[in-house]
Amino acid sequence: MKKLIKNNVFWVGKTDWELEFFHGADYTINHGSSQNSYLITEEKTVLIDTVWMPHATEFVANLASEVSLDQIDFLVINHGEVDHSGALPALMEKIPNTPIYCTASAIKSLTGQYHHPEWDFHVVKTGDSIDIGNGKKLVFVEMKMLHWPDSMATYMTGDNILFSNDAFGQHYAVEELFNDAADTCLLWAEAQKYYANILTPFSMLVKRKIEEILALNLTIDIIAPSHGAIWRENPLRIVEKYYEWSKDYQEDQITIVYDTMWDGTMRLAHRIGKEISLKSPATKVKIFNVSKTNKNDIMTEVFKSKAVVVGSPTVGSNILSSVGGWLEFLKELKFKNKKAAVFGCYGWSGESTKVLRERLTEAGFSVVAPELKWNWTPVDEELTGAAEIAAALCE
Repeated sequence: MKKLIKNNVFWVGKTDWELEFFHGADYTINHGSSQNSYLITEEKTVLIDTVWMPHATEFVANLASEVSLDQIDFLVINHGEVDHSGALPALMEKIPNTPIYCTASAIKSLTGQYHHPEWDFHVVKTGDSIDIGNGKKLVFVEMKMLHWPDSMATYMTGDNILFSNDAFGQHYAVEELFNDAADTCLLWAEAQKYYANILTPFSMLVKRKIEEILALNLTIDIIAPSHGAIWRENPLRIVEKYYEWSKDYQEDQITIVYDTMWDGTMRLAHRIGKEISLKSPATKVKIFNVSKTNKNDIMTEVFKSKAVVVGSPTVGSNILSSVGGWLEFLKELKFKNKKAAVFGCYGWSGESTKVLRERLTEAGFSVVAPELKWNWTPVDEELTGAAEIAAALCE
């Protein structure tokens, strides 16, 4: 069922309360999500984006109940990823000659995924526009690498709506659609998690693109992303937050991440946390066992932190695979301007701290010299290295 956004603009997407994972199993969803598709019924009838393929049949049937499909003048595909374009093949079976407006890169991704080079593609670039009647236009803004090379946003004049696709979204199901109807704490937590885990590697591009959009002097009354709540109350606040997050964001927080075999490394983690709190009482300290806490939630805390402390026991002259896998994800996100320290227990050879130091350096962290490396079972009164780590990270 369509829901009114503003005037002749309607939401025709899918709210998915049962969705648990995204990007395969690489992103964990805790509060549902939505795939937002939008229908514009001015003198021209326009569909902006579709939904994920598992919901294609439902989507096309619902859309047909709201508008005669052959009355759709053209489609806008802001981004070719399957969560936005998955219903396109089913829809194009019904209206095969309908023009599709997208970037040049989107043609590559759409034909590569769905193998229909005969579709009527029309390439658009930043500044191009289409008249949709009643004095309104759609203006296109390329958003390359936010977060695919084919991404763009579409701005609707008159109603002043920015259809931003993946930018400014969240994996968060909001039945009432809008940010002012959502749980504010959850909304902002999910928005930050989304940025931290998906957009952080492209932060420099985010900063430049926001500056470019603001330079266009567009009046923006509504930001309609492709996931989660639609921003109608103070919509530019999420733009301001993205700009803040894009500038090597950090708070006065240190996050400790570890895994342990027989609790020795766990004891080191908590001792380091205690010493940081003693050294700098105002600094937030958060401690996570990487095997017991969702990696995306941990990474959101790392995003907020000025430093991380990573620990693992030595296993086979290396580190635990749980920590190793997490470090690969950490490297992928390309955090900048953050410190790090390392720690771990060992029984025989003790290579874990060396491996951790190398991996964190590769991930772009400035690794401090002090470390806490303990042979066999830790003795609390002898863990002086914890205070040295705290001092180095709290300078």
